[in-house]
Amino acid sequence: MRFVRRLAAGFLMLVAGSAQQRPSPSNLVLSNDRLELTILGTGGTLSRLLLRGEEPVSPLATIGHFLALDGFGAPSEQERAAGMPFHGEASKQLTKVIASQDSGPLRSVTLQIVLPMAQEMLTRTVEMRDDENVVYITSDLESAVAADRPISWAEHATIGPPFLEKGKTVVDMPALNCRVRPFKPGPIPGRLVYERDFQWPMAPTNDNQQADLRLVPTDKNYLDLASCQMDPKRKLEFVTALHLDRRLLFGYVFRREDFPWLMSWMNYTGDTRAARGMEFSTQPFDVSRKETVAMNPLFGTPTFRWLPAKARIQTRFLLFYTTVPEGFTRIDDVTLEGGQLTILDRSGRRLVLAASRGL
Repeated sequence: MRFVRRLAAGFLMLVAGSAQQRPSPSNLVLSNDRLELTILGTGGTLSRLLLRGEEPVSPLATIGHFLALDGFGAPSEQERAAGMPFHGEASKQLTKVIASQDSGPLRSVTLQIVLPMAQEMLTRTVEMRDDENVVYITSDLESAVAADRPISWAEHATIGPPFLEKGKTVVDMPALNCRVRPFKPGPIPGRLVYERDFQWPMAPTNDNQQADLRLVPTDKNYLDLASCQMDPKRKLEFVTALHLDRRLLFGYVFRREDFPWLMSWMNYTGDTRAARGMEFSTQPFDVSRKETVAMNPLFGTPTFRWLPAKARIQTRFLLFYTTVPEGFTRIDDVTLEGGQLTILDRSGRRLVLAASRGL
């Protein structure tokens, strides 16, 4: 009952704030001696990430890394009529800072987001440690509903210009079976065959050829979406984006039990709106939970996760940003063990980063 009262109080606070047209909360900047991360006061979106002492190039797209919860993509007709927005409530709600540490070897902030329509509460802690190019993120989602239910949760990570550049940025991950998303309206045409299965990274194109989805195309602008099953043999998955000329590497490591899918949103518009989504999630596509549950399982992998009645579930992942040695062209593996993040390139070169906290 205590959580239910907290949730109700949070809902009333948000309603009252809207009525008074409260201004959006200030953005937060969390930094250590290696990184500087800007977090928006609305939704806790990660909006800017910089390497301290280097050229100020953020890998994050204009829309940043936001949280799609509890909903990924379009709501059902009934949910829409009830007011549920696209990608759920989380990214639209005001955040409350409930704890912070801005000095010493550990810097952290803990945010709380109330989801009044879903009747859930998210508590999210972002941490950095000195001498590390790593950010750790732990999220707890708590339900006030007295029934088990499937949830939709995606870490909607996106990269954009100038980090995203035609012919110069490559994306790698340990994916296996993939499927091109069914048709989704957009401003530019796609090049991939809708609803066709393939093996990462070579996807079927409309001209009966194959496209390497690691690469940003250089011939034309396209809009495509494809989702991949992350390697079931791994406990920790990864996705990386490497700028070949700038020798900058950005990536994530996450637990497969939390997020067994990754959707690539390839919004190659050829301008500042361009984005490449690296969206690791509980489900394959950005569709309603009805559609998500109906497709279960896909490639032998569950397409949704349960949030038990009046219970809490947790996810953990990390992100990293660093320069890499000359010659890095394709990331074959990223491992986290013994306080070290080891990045292995196809060339045989490796980079080891300090990462004191495990997942």
